[in-house]
Amino acid sequence: MAQVHEEAAEHDEEPIMWKLLNSVIGNQVSGKDEGRSSKPDSYNLFDRTPDFENDYGSSVAVDQSAYSPLRQSGVGLYLVNLTAGSMMAPHLNPTATEYGIVLRGRGRIQIVFPNGTLAMNAKVSEGDVFWIPRYFPFCQIASHSGPFEFFGFTTSASRNRPQFLLGSNSVLQSMKGPALAAAFGVSEERLERIVNAQSESTILPSGSLKEEKVKNERIPAAIWSFGDEMVMGL
Repeated sequence: MAQVHEEAAEHDEEPIMWKLLNSVIGNQVSGKDEGRSSKPDSYNLFDRTPDFENDYGSSVAVDQSAYSPLRQSGVGLYLVNLTAGSMMAPHLNPTATEYGIVLRGRGRIQIVFPNGTLAMNAKVSEGDVFWIPRYFPFCQIASHSGPFEFFGFTTSASRNRPQFLLGSNSVLQSMKGPALAAAFGVSEERLERIVNAQSESTILPSGSLKEEKVKNERIPAAIWSFGDEMVMGL
């Protein structure tokens, strides 16, 4: 199991898996289900239309609005498929911790501390489990040898709103301007080129394609030090 320990673990919290199981079967045992006697239907992640899909992969997220038992458990579910060499863009979850299980293929999980230093860089394969603390930027990268598929859950049943740090939907798109350019010590024109260098969003092509796009462009270390740590060849 690949994991990063949070500095302040909440030991008095009810175990997340027990909450999930109790939400599904607990009411049946006690005979209470908000006035209903029927048990909840099952939910098939593979039958759901992807919430996001492009040439490099797809992702599905299920929250309490789609599957009511999750409302009581306080967890959400997700399923991600990446094509060979592609990656889920570096992002962070501001509302929940994420747990994942590799279903198929090989890949790499890279996590950085909130201060930008590398926290974990682990190769994973079928059957491996990993987790990412809340607020820790991370990405998942598929091996060049084949597709990479993983399933997992988050510690919030509400809609997941990941904050992407690279790509056309990154938070930098809404932050770019004179203040951000001054913070990085570059002109607004150069900052615009850097932020717009990656035209894809959410799931990105392999690092080799990105390198071709930024060839001969010296990116400020403060911006790309994060990207360099997050995109490493397998």
